Amino acid sequence: MTQTTGTAGDPPYLRIVAAIRRRIADGELAPGDRVPSTRQIASEWGVALATATKALTTLRLEGLVEARSRIGTVVATNTPPTPAAAPRTRPSPAAHTATAANSPAARASEQELTLDRIVRSAIDIADAEGLAALSMRGVAARLGVAAMSTYRYVPSKEDLILLMADAAYGEESNPVDAPAHWRARIEVGARTLWRVYRKHPWLARISSLTRPLLLPNLLVHGEWMLAALDGHGLDPNTLFDIHVLLYSHVQGLAAHLEMEADAEAATGQSEDQWMDSRAPVLQELVDSGRFPTFAKVVGSFEDGYDLRLDALFELGLRALLDGLTPVVEG
Repeated sequence: MTQTTGTAGDPPYLRIVAAIRRRIADGELAPGDRVPSTRQIASEWGVALATATKALTTLRLEGLVEARSRIGTVVATNTPPTPAAAPRTRPSPAAHTATAANSPAARASEQELTLDRIVRSAIDIADAEGLAALSMRGVAARLGVAAMSTYRYVPSKEDLILLMADAAYGEESNPVDAPAHWRARIEVGARTLWRVYRKHPWLARISSLTRPLLLPNLLVHGEWMLAALDGHGLDPNTLFDIHVLLYSHVQGLAAHLEMEADAEAATGQSEDQWMDSRAPVLQELVDSGRFPTFAKVVGSFEDGYDLRLDALFELGLRALLDGLTPVVEG
């Protein structure tokens, strides 16, 4: 486990802050470099995600780091002078937060605070660091306002996530002129939804088929697909079953985008590195003789199997539509 440089009696998040602060002071982390994400901090220091989030929030309040959409948290371009070691006597985090919240800049931010700014900032955090990194306090810190300010607009994190999801689904739209053929229309709608999940990997994991999100902008996508299937003599149950099946194909594959990000943060290994580390286990399975077909297929790959989610999405969509054609047109 990583050793920090803070005072032994400090709470864990302050010891993490001290360690990252020292890396910045020593030049190990330069302006623009990525700092550990909340998931990486949780894994590296063995702390809860909430503790990791609190550490990054403290560093943001100090002006040492900043979050950038789809990049992550990086060392701020104009960082304030950083001491070589954290002072032994310093204001408490609560006093630090209160001072920042009462500054002229914070008061100006309070006056400019809107629900849309809160939602957009929350989306940026989730895109960059994953949904587990999201907190109401973290959103407030990113916006430079008091921690409780966001609650005047959104009562809870759960409500915020619903607003984020609705906004995300509304970012991509289908063409005004729909293709005439049902299959072409389904292809357009599925690819539009796939683009949404590609932009926001966290989105596919916040709902299930059995408990769908009843969001206006998600229903816009659903309406497009249902309209493509309507008018072909399908009974309502079959029509809706097909719609759910098509949606599950898109969402099911997209869920792996965030799962891989979580796994990489937890293990510190990329997908390829993880597979390379399992090479002895794989070779043992191949050599066992118990799985001849598996051994034959795996052995035929010249450079290993490359899992491509975009290609799998297209392959699955084509196979589904081929199989559904006699049902829709029969």
